[in-house]
This record gives sequence, structure tokens and C-alpha cells, in this order.
Amino acid sequence: MGELLFGVPHRITLLTQADCALCEHAKTVLAKVAADHPLVINETDLTSEEGRRLGAEAGVLFAPGVLLDGKPFSYGRLSERRLRRLLKAAPSSPHRHPPPPPQTQPPEQGAP
Repeated sequence: MGELLFGVPHRITLLTQADCALCEHAKTVLAKVAADHPLVINETDLTSEEGRRLGAEAGVLFAPGVLLDGKPFSYGRLSERRLRRLLKAAPSSPHRHPPPPPQTQPPEQGAP
């Protein structure tokens, strides 16, 4: 399993609909990526009240829609390469807190 950044996995919301071949493809891609990156995946039907709300807020025009840490990532065919690249480069999700920067001492008064 992938290394947890600060102990918190990325949250994926997958907006799907019935009889959707691209939705099945997205589920397969997410399962493969989850083997290497910590993910929490929540599937929501795009035709449900919550799904319609999330889809409208994210600008998802058709299924499948993918939200990464609550932000729009894609809709339609999910690119495994693009998702892996983003997860590898992502410093943190909104629910992650990076370690504080190292403390530096101010220069002493009168020092050159």
C-alpha cells in the first residue's frame, strides 16, 4: 500500500449511474490506484439528490464524475496516468496538515 502523507488518505467521490461502462472503467482504475496510494472511495449515484448536487457544484456533465478531496478532478473516461501523477505530486488534501516549518533563531544584536 502507498505511503500515507501525515496519516490521512485522499478522499475520492465517484459519481456514477446505472448501465455505465465508463463508470465500471473508473471503478477498475480506482481499485488499481488504491493498491499504491491511500484512498477512501465513496460512490454516489449521479441521479440521487446528493449526486445531482455534487455534480452541479463540480460541473460534472456526465458520469462518471470524480472528485478528489472534494474538488473536481474529471468526468467521463478516468485517466489512470493523470490520477497517479496528481496523487504523487499532491502535497496534501484539505484535511491534511503538513509539519510546521523549522524554527530559526533571529540573529543576535550587534552580530556582524
